[in-house]
Amino acid sequence: MTTFDDRENAYENKFAHDAELNFKAEARCNKLLALWAAERLGKTGGDVDAYVAEVIKADFEEAGHEDVVRKVAGDLGGASSTDEVRAKRAELLAVARDQVIGEAS
Repeated sequence: MTTFDDRENAYENKFAHDAELNFKAEARCNKLLALWAAERLGKTGGDVDAYVAEVIKADFEEAGHEDVVRKVAGDLGGASSTDEVRAKRAELLAVARDQVIGEAS
C-alpha cells in the first residue's frame, strides 16, 4: 500500500467518524430541545418521555431540522416564537456537540 492510499484511507475514516459524531450531536440536540419544550409545557414523568419520542419522530418528516423546529414551535404556541425555538436549538446544538465529543474521548 502506498502513502497515498494510507492518506486516502485515513481521510475516509475521519470523514466517517465526523459524520457519525454529527449525526449523534443532531439527535442529542433534538432530545435536549424536546426536554426544554416539555419543561415549558409543564410536562412531567412519562409525559416528558412521550413528548421526546414525538419530537424525535418529527425529525423524520423531512431533511434538515425545520421539521423539529416547526413541531416544537407549534406545540409551544404563543409561549415561544419560531425564531426563539431556532435560537434555542442552535444553543443546544453546541451543548450536544460538546457532550458527544466528550463521550467519544
